[in-house]
Amino acid sequence: QVQLMESGGGSVQAGGSLRLSCVASGYGYSNYNMGWFRQAPGKEREGVAFLSIYANTKYADFVKGRFTISRDNAKNTLYLQMNELRPEDTAMYYCAADGLYSKVTAGRADNWGQGTQVTVSS
Repeated sequence: QVQLMESGGGSVQAGGSLRLSCVASGYGYSNYNMGWFRQAPGKEREGVAFLSIYANTKYADFVKGRFTISRDNAKNTLYLQMNELRPEDTAMYYCAADGLYSKVTAGRADNWGQGTQVTVSS
């Protein structure tokens, strides 16, 4: 298992940018498929972006062209570059990791971080 810790959230005006980071501790980070999820108050958690160990990426339609997921295995870190932020992007953002890509994309990863808050004002 890995322990995950997100950072980089904050408050920004619409149109602005943020870069989230998710640092993993534990063994074998490069063998984990990763994903970013978010949950807004009163709403269900939703997948934002996914990155497999083979560098395949998948994005939710509502972030395509605006968000980019990437990882640095040497630093055990996952990133989410968020550009052109909108008020509807306001949510708690979580990273997730699992040995199976299908579990990550299904939101059933075994490892989750505590989240970092992103607030976008209009």
